[in-house]
Amino acid sequence: MAFALSDLKLKSSAFEFGGKIPQKHTGEGIDISPSLEWTNVPEGTKSFAVVCHDPDAPKIESSNYGFVHWVLYNIPESVTSLPEGVAIYTTGINDFQEEGYMGPMPPEGHGPHYYYFMIFALDQELSLAPGLSLWELFEKIEPHVLGMNRLIGEYERKK
Repeated sequence: MAFALSDLKLKSSAFEFGGKIPQKHTGEGIDISPSLEWTNVPEGTKSFAVVCHDPDAPKIESSNYGFVHWVLYNIPESVTSLPEGVAIYTTGINDFQEEGYMGPMPPEGHGPHYYYFMIFALDQELSLAPGLSLWELFEKIEPHVLGMNRLIGEYERKK
């Protein structure tokens, strides 16, 4: 399957697909993750992973492109939603070099950025160690992806 979009659906009560991400979910707000919910889970799913990535950000050394805001994994198959500010499951390292969610905060005057919240349905419980980067996570999950999709939100830093 690799990383091709599937029928798996991801949504949030905080914003619509392509809509504006509320300030409270950003570095200019209280910086908590938005609630997420997914449906159309592929048969055989045993776990999930969620990431948030900004491909519009200027290149940085730790990433091939863009900026990683969140890496979350080891989410059990029985879970089909994450509450706002989720603080459980296993966190990886974002491009702030910290574990956990750190929301949108594009450079001032850089215009709107589009943030990709992505869900991955996996065919195994991988029990991955904490602290993986996005690229380390992708390397470990790629052979196990049954389905994936994304929710895209927009944010522009206030002046």
